[in-house]
Amino acid sequence: MNHLEGVMVVGLTGQTGSGKTTACRKFMENGFAVINADEIARNIMKPDSVCLREVTDFFGTEILNEDKSLNRQGLADIVFNNPKKLEQLNSIMYPHITSEILSLIRVNSSEGKKLILLDAPTLFESRADDFCEIIISVIADEATRLQRIIERDHLTPEQAQARMNSQHNEKFFVDNSDFIIRNNDGMSGLDEIVNEMSDKIKCYYSNKFKDLE
Repeated sequence: MNHLEGVMVVGLTGQTGSGKTTACRKFMENGFAVINADEIARNIMKPDSVCLREVTDFFGTEILNEDKSLNRQGLADIVFNNPKKLEQLNSIMYPHITSEILSLIRVNSSEGKKLILLDAPTLFESRADDFCEIIISVIADEATRLQRIIERDHLTPEQAQARMNSQHNEKFFVDNSDFIIRNNDGMSGLDEIVNEMSDKIKCYYSNKFKDLE
């Protein structure tokens, strides 16, 4: 990526069910512009989109609803139980996602938003971490995450476990991140952690780009 002048991208990722979305909202409250990779993924899979056509060509029309929209749960049931099919889905989607991420980084920069949080569950898999100067990962204990996923997404324990198994383990996130947020207690203490982290990042940004101010 050719870095835009004065722009710093901070990657936020982590394990499913860790509370990453809650942390993201707090970073937004602290003044970060947010690019949401999940929203991008939903948008590029709208009916008649290039990406959805490519996915349908590989997986077949059985992944579509009657109105030609994507049956997300149906596709999830296929890929989260088959690593090779998940890898194929990702290889189709990631180029479209990263292209849109770059476009939105430029849009935010043109609007004067220079401190950008990239909220991306598959930050590393899509190689969007290449865009980021700082990487933050949110993690939580397995039992805590399992219960959150079941309640949040109305899944069976087996479906929730399959989603968890499709991701990197905790050690991977710890080894590949600049900051770790351990979120076993939900909102309790999370605000304080994110506030402190936001201050550190803003200080780092100011020192790095002080000649541009």
